[in-house]
Amino acid sequence: MDDTATKIVDILKKHMKEPRDDIGLETALADLKIESIDLAMIVFELEDTFGIEIPYNANDADETAAFRSVGSVVERVKQVIASTKASAKA
Repeated sequence: MDDTATKIVDILKKHMKEPRDDIGLETALADLKIESIDLAMIVFELEDTFGIEIPYNANDADETAAFRSVGSVVERVKQVIASTKASAKA
């Protein structure tokens, strides 16, 4: 895992109901027993950690799909970081 993924896993670990160390990119967030209220807090923490704004609406199927697994969260954060950097250069 790269630095971004490691930071994200550390954030997820703070919000897990049952601690575990066998978290990989393919691990489903449901398997980590992360509840929807926790997911909102995770989004806020990701935004603070990476200096980004993540569009997230729990009622939008496309946005919630980005938060199905650890890998999908990592990919979403990387997309937002890249988009933020591209906007800053424009």
